[in-house]
Amino acid sequence: MLTPQWLDQLRSRTTLSALVGRSVRLQKAGREHRACCPFHDEKSPSFYVNDEKGFYHCFGCGAHGDAIRWMTDHQGLAFMDAVKELAAEAGMDVPQPDPRAAKAAEKRDTLYDVTGAAQEWFRQMLGAPEGAQARAYLETRGFDAHTIARFGFGFAPDERQALKHALVRYPEPMLVEAGLRIEVEERDPYDRFRGRLMLPIEDARGRVIAFGGRILSKEKTNAPKYLNSPDTPLFDKGRTLYNLHRAAPAARQSGRIVVVEGYMDVIALAAAGIAEAVAPLGTALTETQIEMLWRHVEAPILCFDGDAAGQRAAMRAITRALPLLRPAHTLRIVRLPEGLDPDDLIKRSGPAAMEELLGQSRSLVEVLWEVEHAAQPLVTPEDKAGLKARLIQHVETIQDPDIASLYKRELLDRYGEFAFPRRENRWQAGGGGNARQGAFTRGRPQGRWNGRNAPAPSLPESIERLKHALSGGSRDALSAAVIAGLMRWPDQLSRHAEALARTPDLDSRFDALIECCDAMAPLENGDLPTILSKNGLQVPRTAEYSGLRFGFLAPDANAQHAAEELAQAIDLLVERPVLETALAQATARFETELSEESFAEQQRLLKRKLEFDNRLRQMATRHASSS
Repeated sequence: MLTPQWLDQLRSRTTLSALVGRSVRLQKAGREHRACCPFHDEKSPSFYVNDEKGFYHCFGCGAHGDAIRWMTDHQGLAFMDAVKELAAEAGMDVPQPDPRAAKAAEKRDTLYDVTGAAQEWFRQMLGAPEGAQARAYLETRGFDAHTIARFGFGFAPDERQALKHALVRYPEPMLVEAGLRIEVEERDPYDRFRGRLMLPIEDARGRVIAFGGRILSKEKTNAPKYLNSPDTPLFDKGRTLYNLHRAAPAARQSGRIVVVEGYMDVIALAAAGIAEAVAPLGTALTETQIEMLWRHVEAPILCFDGDAAGQRAAMRAITRALPLLRPAHTLRIVRLPEGLDPDDLIKRSGPAAMEELLGQSRSLVEVLWEVEHAAQPLVTPEDKAGLKARLIQHVETIQDPDIASLYKRELLDRYGEFAFPRRENRWQAGGGGNARQGAFTRGRPQGRWNGRNAPAPSLPESIERLKHALSGGSRDALSAAVIAGLMRWPDQLSRHAEALARTPDLDSRFDALIECCDAMAPLENGDLPTILSKNGLQVPRTAEYSGLRFGFLAPDANAQHAAEELAQAIDLLVERPVLETALAQATARFETELSEESFAEQQRLLKRKLEFDNRLRQMATRHASSS
């Protein structure tokens, strides 16, 4: 068991500057060492190493850690591998938790010897007469000698006992446990890989832990084209990314990692000069693999084939990534032209075409909308409602509340533009409208809203109805604050009008703003209050929202930050009536049924209501606490 005391002793025996200095050129600066940060690009040094305190810190990007953290974040090792490597250099024995674990560790070390010996034999066989077909295949792929040697290509002869005879010094059970031999009842064990071009699969330290093999004979139509080792004590395919040990250092230089579908794609990209590519191993990208990628870059680029299978792979990756999203950590998506893989594209159009495609990667939310929008026909209202339901289901899996709110807003905005397209302005088409519009337009061109069809101005009788509605309408603090925010930042009205128009039970002043405001030309700060005042509608008073000190109402508010905070407040406003209605219905159902199911549903909604109130409280006091 690794106790805190043992880990502290390990850190004290490690000279951090010497460790970091193997990869980074350090300069002595008083009691510290400094350098340009290896975690981000910079021209002047802001990265410091302090041996006395045992940590490094970058004042530019915030990277911070000790010797173990350096080995995991910079060298790409797993925690235990980092500890073992540092302990070996410090002359310390890593404590084993119990005898069984010690035995398992000893077995792993022995299996490394087996896989290493198998790799050496496969490489020898590639150069032997038996490997002629494999060498011919490599020539058709255009891989040069350097690429073949770098990635360790080999060949497994098409014989059932060839590997056993080559590795006769290792007992049969070890060969089976390493995934090299297959053991079945009532039959002799036989080699797993036969008649295949072989590739080693390596861990973060570059040790061979498994193999992948591509079949060479066209006659074996029943055999899988690609075959990987099974899970073993060394190899867990859901926790391994092919080529990560080579891609991680390259990613620190380029600032990106490219995830492709197979290891031959990785090698094709490397041969074309794109060294920071990795691939999962026969499975969809797992949650563990996503977290592994995020240790190196914040936005890995997923590159999928342009066919239906590639789209399904993209959707599986998106579905697994959504619950894991956190600030600044996401995925970018690239779809290749249909029928092409990375190797095909590079051979047809050159590496520059691949670079251009990677530079056009799209955001996760954009691809999510595109895939769901194209998933089913969207003809009837029920079809369109189904699309909205699917989008909301995806949003509800996102654990980070801020990201979930932003995704919900983005997707509903896209849905609104699709499901509720703007209709032609009745005043522009019907004639006679100009006389009625004069109070609102002041000579502006009519009938467009930021380039789209604008809502028609209200008839006088509509304004009268609004006046009566306002006399008894509910004006809670959140609504009043949002209205005041729109008064302060009128250019945001067109952005949020669609969502507000679809939200039930809002303060009637929202209807007044949407109906009475022609917003084709940029609005000015005095426009909205003037429109309300001229038609007898009351401008929000500070007393209505004095308990909510939103940042977008602050005198010194920054326009960009104000727009972001106002959008979050409107998200809360839009979400509230839906939540309150669902809670009221659940409460009524519980009072009549008194069942465990109805009680559980009511409690779930009560919890959501508390979370909603906390989000509102945190947002409304954020500015107050920082000012």
